[in-house]
This record gives sequence, structure tokens and C-alpha cells, in this order.
Amino acid sequence: MGAGNGGCAAAADLTLRGHEVRLYTRSTETLSPIFEKGGIEIIEGGKQQFATPSLLTTKIAEAVDGADLIVIAAPSVAHESFGRELAKLLTEQQIVLLNPGHTGGSLHMAQILRSSGFGARLRLCETVTLTYICRLVGRARVEVYRRTAHLRCAAFPAKSTGELVGEIVKIYPHVVPAENVMETGLANINAIMHPAGMVGNAGWIERTSGDFYFYREGISPAIANVIAAVDRERLQIVERLDLPRLSFVEIFFQAGLTSQSARASGSVFQATQESAPNRTIKSPAKLDHRYLNEDVGYGLVPMAEIGRLCGVETPVIDSLITLASEMNGIAYRTQGLTLEEMGLSGVNLSQFKELLHDGI
Repeated sequence: MGAGNGGCAAAADLTLRGHEVRLYTRSTETLSPIFEKGGIEIIEGGKQQFATPSLLTTKIAEAVDGADLIVIAAPSVAHESFGRELAKLLTEQQIVLLNPGHTGGSLHMAQILRSSGFGARLRLCETVTLTYICRLVGRARVEVYRRTAHLRCAAFPAKSTGELVGEIVKIYPHVVPAENVMETGLANINAIMHPAGMVGNAGWIERTSGDFYFYREGISPAIANVIAAVDRERLQIVERLDLPRLSFVEIFFQAGLTSQSARASGSVFQATQESAPNRTIKSPAKLDHRYLNEDVGYGLVPMAEIGRLCGVETPVIDSLITLASEMNGIAYRTQGLTLEEMGLSGVNLSQFKELLHDGI
């Protein structure tokens, strides 16, 4: 579900690996280039291959009927509409994988499914980030720069993680189990990194329409300091939830996105400078982009909300939310992923820990 960067990469890769794949998106316009070409061209390591998924469709019922695994590789802003449709179609045998879950994605999806009438056993899990570092580089043409290594995956509720990760690993062998969906959600490297990069480079983005390398040129020492401050606040929340304390640089390294020397230094600036997979990725052309709309509204906002639940103050995260809201004229704090939308209204810290393991 989703025919963007990650969805096209997954559809092509899994098709070429012998799986029967159906590719769904709501937009006929998005599917048109794939229809015209007859499939998806995928480039990886200099090798070009062509994949023809078994079905390309804008009809969700066609895509979901009888599927063993439903992979949602779409922006968080699409989760609500997908969830409301899936509630009418999903069976308790089917696994739903949010790839990625972003921050609080599985909690949000579970809340949507339940409130939309799905009452059966829920087999829901999420990854920390996309399974591929990739970009669409042409019409029906996707380039995979690297497959994400040591990709943590957790189920909601966590008591199902062993069962579901055992299934996912058959398709993605580099997936490893995480303790719960807060270990995955709070390791959302896009939310830790992108908002500071976008806000700090707002003038450059608007003046050049994004004509610079976002990671290599845009993450200066000062902006790296802001990212490090966001990370310190995030780690306080992680500690309150008794989860493994992995820094941004360590997560970035484990994902295969930076060097051993950067890992040893602990420097956010060095880690972004020595990120080979991200080296040639240009900046977004405008501020109204998922690096803010998603990574603030569905990344930093739920982090701040969960911080509040845990009794952790998040002044730097709050400042980035405020600045991004003013820049784009969007009230991210209310329009983003709140405690209420994650089904956590009135939940205290002790109850939250139990809920993560046992479910609602």
C-alpha cells in the first residue's frame, strides 16, 4: 500500500524475489507511469532490473483480498484513511506491517481500526524506518542506495512480537525484534534529524528550491548541535520507558547509514558527513514537505506528547514544532499525532508500559 519511494522499491524487489505482489495506491496518476511502462525499473548497486507486480490497482479491496502480508509504505498522514478502509476488509489471519511506523504509528493504527469497527485479533507490527534507502529517480524507476541493516521491528501488542517478526524475517532477513513499538517509534531517525535540518535551512531551501545536498551540505555543525539536543530529550523519554538507550549516532550506524569512525566519535555532524547512502540526496524543494509535515506532525509531536505522559520536558523539540508550525502555517501540535489519537488519553506511565505489552 503506497507507490512512493518505499512502496515501489518493495514491490519491485519482492516481485523479483519470487513473491506475488499487488501494488495499491489511491492515485490513478501515481500508477499511470507504471501502467505505461508495464512495471517498475529498479537500480541497485549499478544493476538494473525490471519487475512486473501481479496487480496494479487503485481498488483497496482487490489489493487486500487474500493477502498474507499487508505492507503500508506510505506517509503517516495516510494511515488514518488506510486504517478506516482496512477495518472493513482485514481478517485476523492477515499481518499488517507499517514500514515504517514513524512515532506512535502502531498505536494510532490500532486506535483507528478499533474505532472503525475491527474487533478481531489484530496482527500489527512496525519497523523503525524503511527497509530500503531509496528514491524514485524517474517515471516508474526507483534506485535503491542501500538496504537498511539491523532493522528493528516490534508488534503491538509486544506479546506478539516473536510470532510476527518470525514471519517478517522470512521476507526481510535483516529485521530484528525490538522490545515494543516505543523502542521502534522513539528511534525515528527522520524525526530526530529532518525538522532541525529543514528549519535551520529554511532560507536556503526557499532561495534555491532545494538545490543543495541536504545531509552533506545542509547539516552544518550548528544544526548538528540542535539534532543532538533533540536526541538528548528523546533519550530521557527512552529511559523513563526502560528501553535500550541507543543514541542517534548509534541508530544511524546500525542502519548502515554512516561509518565506524563516526560511530566511535559520537558526533552527529561527523555521522551525517560520512553517510554514504545519503551523500547525493538533494534537499526538498520547499518547506511544505514530508520532512516537516510528517516528521514534525507525526514524529516530534508524538515524541513531545509521550514525553509529557512520562514527565519529561522537551523544550528543544517543542521549539522546533512551534517554528515549523509558523513557517508552514500548520498547527502541527493539534493537527499531528496526539495522545488522544494514539488511544492514550488519561493513561499514566505505569499503565502505558503494560499497554505496550498487553494491548488495549
